Formats: sequence, structure tokens, C-alpha cells
Amino acid sequence: MTTVHGPTVGRRRLRSALRRARDAAGLTQEQVAAAMDWSLSKLIRIEAGSVSISTNDVKALLGHYRMTDQRQVNDLVELARVSRRRTWWSQYKDTLPSAYASYIGLETEASRLSFFQSSGIPGLLQTPAYARAAVTAASTTVADTIDDDEIEVRHAIRMRRQKEVLERPDRPDVDVVLDEAALHRQTGGPEVLREQLLHLAEMGRLPRVTIHVLPFTVGDYAPQGPFVILHFPDEDDSDVVYLEGVLAQDVLDRPADVAAYRQTFERMREMSLDPHKSLAKITKVAGQLG
Repeated sequence: MTTVHGPTVGRRRLRSALRRARDAAGLTQEQVAAAMDWSLSKLIRIEAGSVSISTNDVKALLGHYRMTDQRQVNDLVELARVSRRRTWWSQYKDTLPSAYASYIGLETEASRLSFFQSSGIPGLLQTPAYARAAVTAASTTVADTIDDDEIEVRHAIRMRRQKEVLERPDRPDVDVVLDEAALHRQTGGPEVLREQLLHLAEMGRLPRVTIHVLPFTVGDYAPQGPFVILHFPDEDDSDVVYLEGVLAQDVLDRPADVAAYRQTFERMREMSLDPHKSLAKITKVAGQLG
């Protein structure tokens, strides 16, 4: 089993392994919950990866499944230990939507991130001023639940994500498709957008970062909401799609759902300008702003 460095991916891998072990033992969730003297909801949450599980509970569960391969047992116990490890974003878990917290964890271990943005710039590539304006603008939609302090927290998280992902030694490939509308949406005003576009063009020239602009001239494009496809280096960790909205976020990992988004992303990338023309387009729009 490949070493797991973070708790989110570790929990995903553990949940899959525990489901497979239960299936191999020929047991239902109801039977296991009764035998372990757990509530059924506890086992369901463990197998869904929505809660962590103690190393002692893993050992007891695997004993009930009659798993005798000690190396495999040790691997799964280690996954349980990793999945309970505190991270830099742990301090924010009570204030962040659970799907967003999961996304942060997955993002830190992804080997490739494929972004589609219809009206904004991906958070990893935002300038501080643009990020603050974007977070503030999003808060106006749900003004009764996001106050000034939370705006500051979300801005700080976005800046920390950039550091943790883009400055790590094994940083991921970043592949971005931007609807041309994102280049013209004056989030924060003309000066903020101009600075953002120049920064975006600079980032697009870096190794392992590729930016495509989907031009207005594409006629057969059905508008899509923003999404990210996360790819991982280990074949045991399947791709994931993260959907981000103002009112709701979601993490999808059903193979059929992920395949549909992957196909959509590839199609939009094929319709987009190539990276050289895309950077030229971004720089031209920035120049028109002053």
C-alpha cells in the first residue's frame, strides 16, 4: 500500500477497504453494527468516510471480519491513525462546510487539478485583493450567515491553500479552462481585475500550469457551473469531483459522475484556445483595463 500523507485521502482509502472487508466476510451493515454493539448510523458514517475511526475500533472490526493477513491489518490500522491526524485546516472545521473541508484535504494530496471556471478565477491562482473581493461578493448572497470575521477566515484559508498546494515539493499539475466571461467580470473593480489577469498570465507561464480560455465565439457550449476534478498518484485513490457554489458544495466520487465531468472538461478544453493564444488573450484584456 502506498504511503498516505494526509487524513482526507487516508480516510477515503480506509472506508473503501472496510467496505470490501465486510463484503468479503458476507455481512450486512446491520449485522456488523449489532455484533459490535454500535448504532447502525455509526457504521454507515464510517463506511461513508464522514467520520474517523479509532485504531482500536479498526482492530476489533477486522477481527470480527476474520482478517488474518497481519500486514493488511497493520496497513489499515495505520490508515486509521493517519485519518485522525490534525491538519492546518482542522482549526476551521467547525466553521467550514464539510464538503469544502474535505476538498481542502483532497487538494493537498492531488497530483493533478483540472479546473473549470465560468465566471471567476480559481482560488489557487487568485491575488490577495481579488480573493478578498471574491469572498466578500459571495458573502452578499448569504449575508445572514457570513459575517466580516468569517470573510477574513475564508480569505486567510484561500491564501494558505495556495501556499500549501503550489509551494509543496511535489506540487500538482494545474490545468484550467476559463470561460472568457471570467476575464471580464470586474470582481473588485478594474484595477483589481487587471492585477489579477497579469498574475494569471504569469502563473500560466510556470511549469505544470496550463491555462485555456474558452472564447465567446464558441457557439455550441452549454454553460456549466464551476467544478474541479482531482486526480491522485495512487491507483487505489479514484478521481473526485468538487462542485463549488455559494449556497452548497459537494464532493462526488461515483465513477459514473466523475466520468461525466471528465468528459465535459475534455470537450471544453478541446473547444478552447491553445495555451499560447489563451495567455495572449488574458494579457490583451488586462491591457484594456488600464
